[in-house]
Amino acid sequence: MPSPLIVTLLLDDDAQQRFDRLRAAHFPPERNHLDAHVTLFHALPGDHVGEVRDGLRGTATRSPFDVAVSGVRFLGRGVALDLASSDLTALRKDLADAFDPWLTRQDRQWSRPHVTVQNKVAPEVARALHAELTALFVPETVTARGLGLWRYLGGPWAAEAEFPFAR
Repeated sequence: MPSPLIVTLLLDDDAQQRFDRLRAAHFPPERNHLDAHVTLFHALPGDHVGEVRDGLRGTATRSPFDVAVSGVRFLGRGVALDLASSDLTALRKDLADAFDPWLTRQDRQWSRPHVTVQNKVAPEVARALHAELTALFVPETVTARGLGLWRYLGGPWAAEAEFPFAR
């Protein structure tokens, strides 16, 4: 059976680089196989890659849109940056409707988009980073520039395709 598919929101280069630096600085290096990312779907069936590609291609006809970086979230054993965007919520709902027969429980429960900058650390380490990032936090707006499609390889991901939003 083909590896599961992951769908992410792609962000503008400046935001991506900032989030990558945060993740590289705070994610345990032995577990950090990925760049920073905004996961929209965690496990779509790999044997439906054609239909998933078609759905992403059709959704990518929209224009790039703003996404607010709205806060710092404590995850218990990590820290994330919360994101907010009505455009993102609508895009995700449209894709969820298209992919409905294949959604896992985790993908059905998606509700709070975020970028994880730390995970799988001791709670006290996460609390310290949460306090540090909260003290320094300044809300900002970044740009969603497209959708990414990936194959899950048991830890690392392999890039499958990118679907840039229309300009």
